[in-house]
Formats: sequence, structure tokens, C-alpha cells
Amino acid sequence: MTGRHAASVAPSPLRTLDGLATVDLEGLNAEAALQTRVDRKYMLPVAALPALLERLPDGTLVLDVDGCRASAYQSVYFDTPELTSFHLAAHDRRRRFKIRTRCYVDTEASFLEVKTRGGRALTVKERIAVDPAAADTLTGDARAYADHVLAESGVGDLGPARLDPVLTTSYRRTTLLLPAAPGRPASRATIDVDLAWTDRGVDGHFGRTLRTPSSAIVETKSGAQAGAVDRVLWEAGHRPMRVSKYATGLAAIRPGLPANRWTRVLDRHFRTAVAEPAT
Repeated sequence: MTGRHAASVAPSPLRTLDGLATVDLEGLNAEAALQTRVDRKYMLPVAALPALLERLPDGTLVLDVDGCRASAYQSVYFDTPELTSFHLAAHDRRRRFKIRTRCYVDTEASFLEVKTRGGRALTVKERIAVDPAAADTLTGDARAYADHVLAESGVGDLGPARLDPVLTTSYRRTTLLLPAAPGRPASRATIDVDLAWTDRGVDGHFGRTLRTPSSAIVETKSGAQAGAVDRVLWEAGHRPMRVSKYATGLAAIRPGLPANRWTRVLDRHFRTAVAEPAT
């Protein structure tokens, strides 16, 4: 394979998915858009993926975008100088938020995404398209949009506080559409590998990168009822974990930040992370 998709060939742990039928983005959103949903996250060894994927229910589809089943993503997370978003997550506040730009590297599309979580543990994601060249900043209309979503959600008002780029994450993602079953609507799940976190902050951290090549993050997105992938994971002994690409990653890359909420995942998956100094 040549051209811009050459780097998007599914890594070996995901080869099991090569035989699945595909769905395009329009079909995925028609069946399970799930912008309001319950997210369950699992961080597990990459080596465990093949056996789990072989147990997916019949009718499971894999997202295909222009012939690519494993797409490169890059996200830039924004926070206040006091790390308001991080601390809301670290202290398990019921109402919290994340603000990020997400770049779909293979298609060069970029979005500003504002995720809020309310009192019922439901995550709501709102987003607008942004210029990829401006994905590292949050000013003007983009900042106004973020403020509007936060106000409408009831999460809070940041006022004049700056929102600076704090952390960049990159990974390769495969998205699954799980079929509906009696009493259970269609759901979706994502599998992220080649995980990396790069600090955008100050105080000697800028540019430092952590990689966890032996770990994957599986995230299920469904209504209040657990989906088919959750059941496959549970049967294999995996349980949802407290893990956030932003908050857990930032706690790992800046050891001085509060991290008790993620002790389990930090011990299991970041203790052997590959650290790359700033260049």
C-alpha cells in the first residue's frame, strides 16, 4: 500500500478484524451516533486483543474511511493555568468537562470538541469543525463556542481564564459497530493502540513524551445498558477502569500532580512506559 494510507495499516493485534464487513461514517452515525452516552473504558495488554476480538458477536462491523480501518488521531487538550479540567477529574467531581481539538490525521479534518459530564454520569460531546492550522489555539469563535457549551451544560463558567494547550495525545484507532439485539440497541466501541502523550506545559516538562506500546485502551459507548463488547471483556476478566487520556496521561507525565484516582492504571500500564525527553 502506498500514499497517505500507507501508515494506517492495522497493527498485528487487530488483524482479527480484517475479515469483518465494513461500515462508513454515515452508516455508523445512523445506527449509533451516541453523542449522549455512557462511556466505559478499559486499559489492557495489547496481547489480550486477538482473543477478545475473536469473540465479537456476528454482524459486528468495522468503520472504514477511504479504505482505512485503523486511523491516526491527534488531540490537543486545553485547560486553565490552574488545570481546572484536570482537577475536576482528579477529584471525581460529578460535573466536569474536557476541551480539545481533534485531528483525523489521515483525512486532515479537525474539530473542536467540548465534552461535559452531568449529574447522571452521561457524557455529552458537542463539536464544530476548525481549521487544522489553528488546532493548537483556542481563541475567537472557538473560545466563544467552548464557553457557550459549558454554560448551556450547567458545568460552569470559566470567565476570562485562559485556556492553553496542555497535553497532546496521539494514537491509532479502530471503531466497531455492534449490532442491535433483543432488548439492546446497537452500540459502538473503539480500540486505541500506539498510545503516546506529549506534555505541552512548562516548568521543565515541555516536549516530554510517554509511550505505552504494550497497552491498548478499549472504550465502549452505549446507552445506560452495557453493550456487547462490555460483556466480552467482562467474561475475560476485564473490568472498567478509571482512565482518561487527558487526566491520567497528565498525571503520568507530571508526577507531582494528584494521581490517587488512577493508581491502578498507572501501576499497571505506565510504570513501564517509554519516556522520551524533549527534543
